[in-house]
Amino acid sequence: MEDKNMYDVVIIGAGIEGCFIAHQLSGYQLSTAVFDQESDVANEASMANSAIIHAGEDPEDGTLKAKMNVRGNRMYEQIAKELSFAYQKTSAYIAAVGPEEEQTLLTLKKRAESREIPAELLDGDSARRFEPNLSAGVTKVLELPTTGIIYPWEAAIALAEESSLNGTDFFLSEEVTGVRRIAGGYKVTSSRRTVQTKLVVDAAGAYADRIAAMAGSQMDYSIHPRRGQYYVLDRLAEPLVSRVIYPVPTALGKGVLVLPTVHGNILVGPNSEVLEDPTNNETTAEGLAYVKKQASKTVSNIPFNQVIRTFSGLRPSGSTHDFVICEDPLLTGFIHVSCIESPGIASAPAIGEYVAEELILPKLSPKRREQYVHRIPIPELKKLPVAERNRMIQENPAYGRMICRCEQISEGEILDAIRRPLGAKTIKAVKKRVRPGMGRCQGGFCEPRVTEILARELGIDPAQVKYDSDRSDMFFGHTKS
Repeated sequence: MEDKNMYDVVIIGAGIEGCFIAHQLSGYQLSTAVFDQESDVANEASMANSAIIHAGEDPEDGTLKAKMNVRGNRMYEQIAKELSFAYQKTSAYIAAVGPEEEQTLLTLKKRAESREIPAELLDGDSARRFEPNLSAGVTKVLELPTTGIIYPWEAAIALAEESSLNGTDFFLSEEVTGVRRIAGGYKVTSSRRTVQTKLVVDAAGAYADRIAAMAGSQMDYSIHPRRGQYYVLDRLAEPLVSRVIYPVPTALGKGVLVLPTVHGNILVGPNSEVLEDPTNNETTAEGLAYVKKQASKTVSNIPFNQVIRTFSGLRPSGSTHDFVICEDPLLTGFIHVSCIESPGIASAPAIGEYVAEELILPKLSPKRREQYVHRIPIPELKKLPVAERNRMIQENPAYGRMICRCEQISEGEILDAIRRPLGAKTIKAVKKRVRPGMGRCQGGFCEPRVTEILARELGIDPAQVKYDSDRSDMFFGHTKS
């Protein structure tokens, strides 16, 4: 990466919102940099969430959430095809238990229809013909067939890789410590460098209000992290559900969901806890017990004896109860992309489009790139025809050495993850790109071998390999000399 100290645009935050903005800008002749304090893109809110592309019926009329959710949902299928990340249109049921909740379904159906979102009411018995594990207490559902699922970090990595190929600089493990207004733009200081930029985009998730304060913004909003805890179930012989199953939403959010994932597991969660600490992503016995109890109201027969992992994620919940997406009224060239809670993942492509096309490009008027480079995805060997798989193994025997038995991931795929643009440098980064450690044994078999490969490729001692950040040591030394 060429050292530069002058940019047209600096984006603070490499979550899925920041990556969509960077990708949108990468089609133009601009110098763009993305800063993030984490060791990889999409490492916080974009990593730990429900991963749903909501249809768009839930947000209140007149909100940015409503506008961006509806538009984003309609953009995802084509973007996923172009960038080769996993996306499935699954449909969803919002499940009502009793007459009072059925009235809410009627309200949501009217709202969906007003936004041209397909929606249909089914009685409980009809719904159970399609979803046999729907709870007996469910009396009516609202079906939303345009609901989909992704893995947000896969999308963000694809966006970031293609942006990087087209000249975007990513400065990871670099916490922004200062944003100061200067003539013609801003000076942005990180833990490793200082750069100048014409425009700043604050997409820092749970830290966005702090970045805004650094710049001297007087905008009246604050962010309070909201923690949600989840169970991940192993792949099942018979699918528990094939759709996203929501309870009827409340003021606290969409409630505890049960849904399939794009790689065949089942996700159950989240609860909702307001915290002050934006780093507290622990799971608790109380939080997980709540999730288990609430999930049983809409779905029966959940095999909690098949849990392979629990985790929690933090959503940047804002005091505005809506997204904040605008240029600061007093700071020319400082753009807020803040308070992006649910439906932030579903809205992300529309947010990227709006920020780039409406707030950035009119100020800079750049030309489109004459030569644009598209990323080549990592091949998934287990999904290839046998003949193609054998050809690849003959050309590169590393594809024939199985490292992760649960997910059937070869050494060749892991090497691809390390060697590509914005390549993996940690155990977690490899896991996000090609899934070793995401299966039943959760890395019990493959993690030592991934460590060996990383050490060899990075030219470091295995004891120096990190799980994630510089603070996540896995080893404390050698037991033998």
